[in-house]
Amino acid sequence: MTVQALGYVGVRAKSLEDWAAYGQNFLGLQRVDKSRQTLAFRMDDRKQRLVVDADGGQGIGFFGWEVADAAALDALAARLEGIGTKVARGSRALADERHVKDLVVANDPAGNRLEFFHGAAVTNDPFKPGRNISGFRTGTLGMGHVVMHFERIAEVMKFYQEVLEFKLSDYWLRPFPGYFFHVNPRHHSLAIVETGKNMVHHMMMELYSLDDVGQGYDLALQDEERIAVSLGRHSGDYVTSFYTWNPSGFMVEYGWGGQEIDDNVWKPFERKHGPSLWGHDRKWMSPEKREEARLLCIESAEAGLRQPVQVIEGNFNQMAGVCLWWDSMKAQQKAG
Repeated sequence: MTVQALGYVGVRAKSLEDWAAYGQNFLGLQRVDKSRQTLAFRMDDRKQRLVVDADGGQGIGFFGWEVADAAALDALAARLEGIGTKVARGSRALADERHVKDLVVANDPAGNRLEFFHGAAVTNDPFKPGRNISGFRTGTLGMGHVVMHFERIAEVMKFYQEVLEFKLSDYWLRPFPGYFFHVNPRHHSLAIVETGKNMVHHMMMELYSLDDVGQGYDLALQDEERIAVSLGRHSGDYVTSFYTWNPSGFMVEYGWGGQEIDDNVWKPFERKHGPSLWGHDRKWMSPEKREEARLLCIESAEAGLRQPVQVIEGNFNQMAGVCLWWDSMKAQQKAG
């Protein structure tokens, strides 16, 4: 695949002060830079991952997609130009502003600004979270994922799959069509949903510890109007998470426990049980769609849909005892 990860995101805002408090005190990002109109945050050893521009707008202003090197960047630019997409070489000033060696800029079919880059700058200064968290799961997986609303998704899907070579992980058709794409082992770095409008749906950040998420939920409960989606667990990437409204008018998913994809064995499939195994009451939906999503969760429970938690070294201990259900599942898989 040409694109390796979601490297950075730039959001539009009306106020830097609101983002300073939300990003640092709630999300636990490290504020590293502030000018009259911009604000930047770290979430790992990269010099910046999130850029806030107080231009008076809302939503995401640009997506930074990472490629391996200069040769990969040039090849991608040529491919985009070959299908008639306008491509602009980023200036030296813009590359310095983004803390990368080089970049090119283009738009997807819906007009979203995409910045393809290589050579992101890192720092030896330790990451200092804005609140006491274990840290964010980034590295080669990128900074997380984004999910986008689109009025119609056929042309957009063709662009991301055939031109940018994003790979389909899975999809669902209820309560609305949604398709999930990966560019590395993270289950999805981009998802697109067909909802009749063009805008960002949410951005996800993954934590190393489930307790980071739970303690963040406690903070969010102090202002329940900020909670957009209650605590729950997804049926696709298995992330346990909740969502809050950010100062730029869209949602941030705050989660833990995402599964990884091995392209050697993975086959895309339709998720017929809906978006979540349990929870995730979507307060932004219409009452009818909320009820449909709730019933899908109940169907999953009645069908006995269960998935093991996804853990990494250091954030779990093996319990004593035998799990009869999990042993039976493994036996069924072996027999199949």
